[in-house]
Amino acid sequence: MKDTTFAAIDIGSNAVRLLIKRYEEDDDKLKKLMLLRVPLRLGFDVFTKGKVSAKKAENLLRLMKAYRQLMKIYSVDEVRACATSAMRDAENGPELIKEILDKTGIKIEIIAGEEEARIVYNNHMEYQGDRKGNYLYVDVGGGSTEINFLSDGELKKSMSFNIGTVRLLTEKVKPTEWERLGEELRPIAEKYHDIEIIGSGGNINKLYKLAKSKNEEDKSFSVDELGRIYHLLKPLSVEQRMKVFDLKADRADVIIPASEIFLHVASIVGAKRIIVPVIGVADGIIDGLVETALASTTK
Repeated sequence: MKDTTFAAIDIGSNAVRLLIKRYEEDDDKLKKLMLLRVPLRLGFDVFTKGKVSAKKAENLLRLMKAYRQLMKIYSVDEVRACATSAMRDAENGPELIKEILDKTGIKIEIIAGEEEARIVYNNHMEYQGDRKGNYLYVDVGGGSTEINFLSDGELKKSMSFNIGTVRLLTEKVKPTEWERLGEELRPIAEKYHDIEIIGSGGNINKLYKLAKSKNEEDKSFSVDELGRIYHLLKPLSVEQRMKVFDLKADRADVIIPASEIFLHVASIVGAKRIIVPVIGVADGIIDGLVETALASTTK
């Protein structure tokens, strides 16, 4: 495959990301050129009102216009834009997507939870596929949590749950969804042992940075250390978390429910450690584009 520049747009419930990477034939690898994250927080509208408000819809359109210009500056050859949980639930999601396509030329796909899980699984394989052992890949987003279970590098099960940080803050997680999470994970814990979690998402990366006790060589920290940080953060107000722990406003609120989700999953499967590679949905989208491009050149 010749030198190619790829872009991924990940429209999440809390933030919208643009990731640009370039594949260079001589090196046969991807180089990150740019990552931009804008906290539009679409989920706060959708999970409470059922749709994206006019103001946030306008801001989303403006952001897509800005991303289009950035992709032109970086001479992007191929792009894929995906919207996840918030847009899946938004009554006016299809309407917004059509307007964005008409005014920017960017085609946005609303992907199902299972597709989102597959994307993060594909990305996971690049970083952890040669590992022996049992791993639960947990990607916590604003609207949903995607979980993939792998044993000795083989995908055994993919799951998606409508349990996310913004949903929890807006009290829109159904008790039955927590029950389903337990029903799906307990049989895995009974059959497989010594399960480790691979965490994905901005919150777990920030929690890792806050950890005092961690293994910087393989980017991991213990579930006990996560619990310690959680109990330090939980009693504080959002403003206090921002000041004491140097958190941004759009991180200081969602970091608590994110911690609760990771701790809950860890308690069910008996995990003692969390590995935190700096990867996410946008990386998985680009990996998929590269895989398709490479396959087409070998035909």
